[in-house]
Amino acid sequence: MNAARATAGQASGEAPAAASGPQDGRLSSRTPQVSASAPAAPSPRAPQVTVAIVIYDDGDTIERLLDALAELDGAEQLLAEVLVIDNDSADDGPVRAERHRLAPRVIRRGVNDGPCGARNVGLREAATPWVLALDGDVVPRSDCLTRLLAHARQPGVAVVMPRAVLASDPSVVHYDGGRMHYAGIMCLPNLLQRLPPTEDLAATAATASANATAATASATEGAAHDVDAVISMALLIDRAAALDAGGWDERFFILFEDHDLSYRLRVRGLRLVFDPGAVVEHHAGTAGISFRPGDTAYPRRRAYLHGRNRPYLVLKSYSASAWWLSLPGRLAYDLAWLAFALKRRVALPWLRGRLASLALVPAALSWRRRLAGQRVLADRDLLRSEPLSVSSVAAPSVLEARLNRNLDRLLAGWWMLARLLLPSSPTRRPRDD
Repeated sequence: MNAARATAGQASGEAPAAASGPQDGRLSSRTPQVSASAPAAPSPRAPQVTVAIVIYDDGDTIERLLDALAELDGAEQLLAEVLVIDNDSADDGPVRAERHRLAPRVIRRGVNDGPCGARNVGLREAATPWVLALDGDVVPRSDCLTRLLAHARQPGVAVVMPRAVLASDPSVVHYDGGRMHYAGIMCLPNLLQRLPPTEDLAATAATASANATAATASATEGAAHDVDAVISMALLIDRAAALDAGGWDERFFILFEDHDLSYRLRVRGLRLVFDPGAVVEHHAGTAGISFRPGDTAYPRRRAYLHGRNRPYLVLKSYSASAWWLSLPGRLAYDLAWLAFALKRRVALPWLRGRLASLALVPAALSWRRRLAGQRVLADRDLLRSEPLSVSSVAAPSVLEARLNRNLDRLLAGWWMLARLLLPSSPTRRPRDD
């Protein structure tokens, strides 16, 4: 998969550099727990899910994914159709998909404009209420779909996300859902943290409920729960809810697009559920954009997209009061990120991204006007400040780790004051259609 790849949805939360400390696995008072035990599998009935797979030069992985879909529990009853949406691949991925025993419907778009456009095609083409949206480099385990579907029946649920682990080492968590930091990034619990041994999982969950400081342990094989944000590589999506929210914003191309859709669903009062018992293995990632164990340099393309997409996300999403009150904290984060970029020699692409974000201002303001009439939750209830997630791949120095802890304290201190000034209920204006 190359740098222009249009399949993998990448989570947006990255701090400049710091020690990758444990994450607090407690559920916030604003994040209600869903269930304390594994959900029961849905009863067999008419097919109820369309699978929509986005590929770009995924010839090496698409057959493995389709094989896994064929082996899903209840596949014959649950899968109405499998779509493979190709973003103008140069390899034989579409041909391999067509020859597979699942007989998926392959849609050749003839353009590579990022994963969002292809995902929107999947939502529009689906004939079922629920869509299992997958990137071409994930492999779901056999019980993944039945676990996800059990949560889909609960009131207000718009998206259900499985745990993603590294295919190269399935004992390491890649993504466990996210939390919305007011600086415009996702905090990622358990990012690249190793799971405890299987035999310790039950004890771990019990310990976590009794001791909220048992950081990594608290989000292992514990209860499914609501989250602020989801990562787009593998999601069970309520088709109508997603389309009503505007679908995926294709201006992002990739990076922050999942944060954006999560915000638009949450601000409408809809729920996003994460089930750590439903698991997908994440393989290669996005060449030229992903930052994985073993990488030695921060990708320049990622730095550009980070610089461009984060300001766009914040401007299109936050209410006017939240935008202004979060500004000092966001500027502090910008300075820290610039220092990180200078050290890793990606400052120029990041600055070019910031400049490019200016061209997105009209679109951002248009989105925000439309969103103003749809708000159910206020920003003070959606946004938070907690320790920034940092990939251990960044290999921060001792000084960087210390500076990042100070940045966390600064951001948290400012938000403690700013949040007091935010409205406790959303400001709603007539919807601009």
